[in-house]
Amino acid sequence: MPMAANEIEALIKAALPDARVTVEDLAGDGDHYAATVVSEQFRGLSRVRQHQVVYAALRGRMGGELHALALQTSTPD
Repeated sequence: MPMAANEIEALIKAALPDARVTVEDLAGDGDHYAATVVSEQFRGLSRVRQHQVVYAALRGRMGGELHALALQTSTPD
């Protein structure tokens, strides 16, 4: 069963409460999303580690309920 954008956002915000999260359904199918996550908690982490933090927040749904997620992460300016 596909995931809703607001569910993805809620999972990420639960793990990263300070995050600004934007989620866009790329194909309208609930399976292909793009997300932008901006969090102070990413400071000092490599881009790969930042993405790992977000994937961990999704609690194993990547590759199952959530087929594809184009991810951009950064720290606040």
